[in-house]
Amino acid sequence: MEKKHFFDKPENVRNLLRALYAVCALLIVIDFFIPKHGYILFENAPQFFAAYGLVAYITIVFTAKYILRSIAKRKEDYYDD
Repeated sequence: MEKKHFFDKPENVRNLLRALYAVCALLIVIDFFIPKHGYILFENAPQFFAAYGLVAYITIVFTAKYILRSIAKRKEDYYDD
């Protein structure tokens, strides 16, 4: 018999996602109360680093998907040659 994994049960996955969402929400709320001392004026804005990280992530994904894929893409019969 195959051993059951923790993530095989849907309720475990659901509880883990709820915990993740709760931690994310808590971090967003806490960020409003932490004093910021940035070098540049807009670094002091609430959720600046979260927005900056999101923009960086989206940029990296789209760069890899559209630009790097066109550079590194091979023909379908690459291994047949």
